[in-house]
Amino acid sequence: MNIYVLLKRTFDTEEKISIQNGQIAEDGAEFIINPYDEYAVEEAIQVRDAHGGEVTVVTVGGEESEKQLRTALAMGADKAVLINTEDDLDYGDQFTTASVLSQYLKDQDVDLILAGNVAIDGGSGQVGPRVAEQLDIPYVTTITKLEIDGETVTVTRDVEGDSEVIETSLPLLVTAQQGLNEPRYPSLPGIMKAKKKPLEELELDDLDLDEDDVEAKTKTIEIYLPPKKEAGKVLEGELDVQVSELVQLLRNEAKVV
Repeated sequence: MNIYVLLKRTFDTEEKISIQNGQIAEDGAEFIINPYDEYAVEEAIQVRDAHGGEVTVVTVGGEESEKQLRTALAMGADKAVLINTEDDLDYGDQFTTASVLSQYLKDQDVDLILAGNVAIDGGSGQVGPRVAEQLDIPYVTTITKLEIDGETVTVTRDVEGDSEVIETSLPLLVTAQQGLNEPRYPSLPGIMKAKKKPLEELELDDLDLDEDDVEAKTKTIEIYLPPKKEAGKVLEGELDVQVSELVQLLRNEAKVV
């Protein structure tokens, strides 16, 4: 089975993030595999171990993304592909990424594609479904369980606090939701083996693409941190006194009534 994982390099939201000139300052920021993509990598490895085949992780970005690809290889993926757009594109959006990935994947013998449900930096959840649409294959989002029996696939997906069971077939794209599995940590032997595993680097020219083919459809106007929250107030006294004070605060300070 040929399994592909769509991987994204994202900043670690557990670390301090600063904004400079309307952009996230990369100096001093910590970058990781998008956490939802880690679920996708783990599930791909488990599917391969159960059904045989090969796991290839693919990302679109610059040379700095190699670290995250090597981490996925250390987890147990077999191969990695970096589609380097650093010299070709000044800016890209979800359309750009999906177009580049689908152009690469259309020439591969694909059985199963896994991606994260969303990226923690943008949170749009568009890339996976866009890739499936461009490849003209079925897709299921926010999955929490995946079972494969021959060409038949049974998927459980999260739907606003409940679950839905869908039966479909390969080839298929799915996006991973929290709860699908528990991603493994790269072991020391895995890290050593990852250094010898193949990592192919491609550019737009290798995919017969130029800038106009993947030009972004959107533009980021500004990035800013949310305003700091002021300390809350604790109301004291009898209930009627608290209610009266609350109304005054809502009217005079919050100006919502």
